[in-house]
Amino acid sequence: MAESDHIIEAAKRLYQKNFLAAADGNISIRINDQQILITPSGKSKAHLQANEMAEITLENEIKKGTPSSERLMHLAIYRKCKKAKAIVHAHPPTAIAWTISHPHLKELPNQSFAEVILAVGSLPIVPYARAGTTAMANVLDPFLPEFRVLILARHGAVAWGETLEEAVNGIERLEHIAETLLRAEMLGNITNLPEEEIEALKKIRNTFGNRTL
Repeated sequence: MAESDHIIEAAKRLYQKNFLAAADGNISIRINDQQILITPSGKSKAHLQANEMAEITLENEIKKGTPSSERLMHLAIYRKCKKAKAIVHAHPPTAIAWTISHPHLKELPNQSFAEVILAVGSLPIVPYARAGTTAMANVLDPFLPEFRVLILARHGAVAWGETLEEAVNGIERLEHIAETLLRAEMLGNITNLPEEEIEALKKIRNTFGNRTL
């Protein structure tokens, strides 16, 4: 399957899960050391065509098509994260809602259930920056390359991976965690695992490296 087909498949998966609406979001794959294949600007991710995909270089030179207006964010990640082969930017509703209702939160609660620690370690919230600007690329810098899944305050989320599947899974994992925590809060309270269990899970997580599960 061609890289463009993988992107189309991932976009449909994200759209069907309500992580994307209309022309929201963007997906990219690193073709080689210099070339990036990225979704086009202003196109619904539910109806992408292979011939609409754009190509850019790491220096932001447009080789083909009309690339996403948020490509600077993708390029910043590729430059900082040598292992990054694919990036997904989406708008998972519950994850975004946490940053709106809790504007001073620095990360989602990460000690409440095992999947958070084992799958991602933690889920930092990147300070707000206007989409499509160099500021959006710059605010990511302190979080890279350590974190592969990031919440973008009042905007969305971005995940990178060594495969496109890992990046898509990162967005899916984030929203599932955000939804679970929301339900716990609605039921009355978010509680933590015992400290000794948290430390045991962290040790297991360390054996996985930074990859998203």
